[in-house]
Amino acid sequence: MVCVMRWTPRNGDKTMHLMEVKQLGVQFQTPDGVVSAVNGINFTLNRGQTLGIVGESGSGKSQSVLAMMGLLATNGRATGEVLYQGQDLLSMPTRDLNRIRGNRVAMIFQDPMTSLNPYLTVERQMTEVLEFHKGMSRKEARAKAIQALDAVKMPEAARRIMMYPHEFSGGMRQRVMIAMSLLCEPDVLIADEPTTALDVTVQAQILILMRELQRDFGTAIVMITHDLGVVAGLCDEVMVLYGGQVMEQGSAEAIFYKASHPYTAGLLAAVPRLEGGDAPMLAIPGAPPNMAKLPAGCPFTERCVMALPQCGTVRPVLAPAAHDDQVLRACHLNIETVTQNLQRLKAELGAAA
Repeated sequence: MVCVMRWTPRNGDKTMHLMEVKQLGVQFQTPDGVVSAVNGINFTLNRGQTLGIVGESGSGKSQSVLAMMGLLATNGRATGEVLYQGQDLLSMPTRDLNRIRGNRVAMIFQDPMTSLNPYLTVERQMTEVLEFHKGMSRKEARAKAIQALDAVKMPEAARRIMMYPHEFSGGMRQRVMIAMSLLCEPDVLIADEPTTALDVTVQAQILILMRELQRDFGTAIVMITHDLGVVAGLCDEVMVLYGGQVMEQGSAEAIFYKASHPYTAGLLAAVPRLEGGDAPMLAIPGAPPNMAKLPAGCPFTERCVMALPQCGTVRPVLAPAAHDDQVLRACHLNIETVTQNLQRLKAELGAAA
């Protein structure tokens, strides 16, 4: 049995910003020119908080967090600031960044099979983290690694730790990745699509596990996903990205029940529902924009059925929404227009069915 110390917030812990991201931008130099993958993202992250970053493939979700971790491709460049307890990770020398990366700020990658070294046992991959960051002996590190695998509900952890990644199922490999990311009890855990390619039962187990670990350790989580069900079950705050820009940002409750941006409303309307019967699902028309040739205005303009003439030429400012000053939105439309148009589309689809 593993005894886990339950995290208890101290006075002020809930209000301290563990991380502040200011005007984060990511550009890639390509043969066809500069591609702006991320454009001016801002958010704060507090201890014990979960931020969900959602959007379609290519919206800039993964590049945002890779930039935060200093893991961009060689042709990529990050601008802005990523402050962890006041230290800017973007301007930090690699040697200093390595002391934080994997230690105080950890990441779970999307595909555990390609993230784990196939030539090394799970034991060696886990113990070297503790030897590097904590200065533990091999024996101490092995005991800690087994404890971490027990904490993520790995069956027969003491035996399985000697196995190679290919000997584990997909769900077990993801548990190994989560255990590795938590070895040093990080303040911030970034999870990039941690339930992708897992069946729904294993997905549910992984999400329950992450909630339990957050409760026990007080870890702040950044969850990257396109699955709105995951966001609803885990996140406190939500940031909706499209074309590398923030479309809407606020509490999960406000985003799910009072979505005020046409793109957010379109994502929510496209989620299958059991009570939908034979009615066709709403779908967002068109395809994501060419990131090398973004329009001067809102990147969602060409796919937005509610677009105004100025939407294609004037970029909307991310500002507090009129209906809720705790929600930020970048849209020229007012919420009443968005709501009315969405209701009309649903009615038309219902009549067509």
